[in-house]
Amino acid sequence: MLVEIWSDIGCPWCFIGKRRFEAALSRFEHAPEVEVRWRSYQLDPTLPERFEGSEVEYLSKVKGMDPAQVSGMLQHVTEQAAGVGLSYRFDELKVANTFTAHRLIHLARDTRGAEAAAAVKEALLSAHFEKGLDISDKAVLAGIGADAGLDAEAVREALSGTDYTDSVNADIAEARALGVTGVPFFVLDRKYGLSGAQPEDLFLQALTQAWAESHQPLQPVVAEGGACAVDGSGC
Repeated sequence: MLVEIWSDIGCPWCFIGKRRFEAALSRFEHAPEVEVRWRSYQLDPTLPERFEGSEVEYLSKVKGMDPAQVSGMLQHVTEQAAGVGLSYRFDELKVANTFTAHRLIHLARDTRGAEAAAAVKEALLSAHFEKGLDISDKAVLAGIGADAGLDAEAVREALSGTDYTDSVNADIAEARALGVTGVPFFVLDRKYGLSGAQPEDLFLQALTQAWAESHQPLQPVVAEGGACAVDGSGC
């Protein structure tokens, strides 16, 4: 079964949703037969490579919200993150454009497979929300790639050009075609879509239902007609 997850590295709920989904997947009896594919999305493609200011300043400017209201919202998200074992540090977060980081995920998948892509995705989210690293910095990205088994120099070379730009744009275009307006967005076997960092039990229910519908036995139609049997009779 294929699970595609559209998310943005700069989205705090995407990391929380990742953890809740993973917890549900660990309880799913057919987990070894589930392929998880990370798809790219950008909440703010107009963001400069690096925003010189805090997360509170950025969100206040973009959304026109009162800084105190933004601070309260971030505190709530921090508490939700702590509930799934994540340590968000919005005071240290570097606000940055995520496009190049998304290219790195595609590079990892293309050169090292799904496990490397998943490792890069995890490392990028942690770098951004927990470690205060600049995920638009190519040196940071090369280090993350190297930790996932990629050649650091090859990562620098690929990200210095336009490699995988089309792949990221294709993911974003497909999200629009599917009607995705926010992330995280989970698509199960192209049959079910779940928006947001849903509770663990809901993810498990969706996995179970999608699996059951995709693996129903063929129902025989009772009717007479010519047929060949395995033993050759009737032919």
